Amino acid sequence: MVWLYYILLLLIAAGGLVLVTFTLPGLWVMTGASAIYALITHERHLGPKTLITLFLVSLIAEILELTLGGAAAKRAGGGRKAMVGGLVGGILGGIFLTFIPIPIISTIVGICLGSFLGAAIAELLGGQAAVHSLRVGLGAAKGRFQGILAKLALGICMFLLILIAAFP
Repeated sequence: MVWLYYILLLLIAAGGLVLVTFTLPGLWVMTGASAIYALITHERHLGPKTLITLFLVSLIAEILELTLGGAAAKRAGGGRKAMVGGLVGGILGGIFLTFIPIPIISTIVGICLGSFLGAAIAELLGGQAAVHSLRVGLGAAKGRFQGILAKLALGICMFLLILIAAFP
């Protein structure tokens, strides 16, 4: 029966990685599934140290994903409004700008395009020149993409940790 739980855990963890590409809380799904697996198996295969590690990596990945876009906009010369505009634009872009008929890629493009537009519009409304606003928007889009990649890389590390540590 433990093997069935293990395979189910791996399937849920793989699904969590897919959720990460849609910028959804897939790492938290992986962490939660691992905690349930630990409870079901009476912590024989996954212990508290592994669960704490998964929790901390999930937290770090979420912080990285959210802050890299804003930090890149700031490095490009944007202010606080551009950082907020990029964050809000990324969320709205993920919802409304996924127009390419390729599922995962369209979401990432929508999020990056939304971050670009949000930061650029915020800078334009703040009285900045168009060239400056476009540069800040591009920085926000690049940073958001880097955040998605960083979160995905940490998710892959989590998957490998789960694969090894939960092995019956």
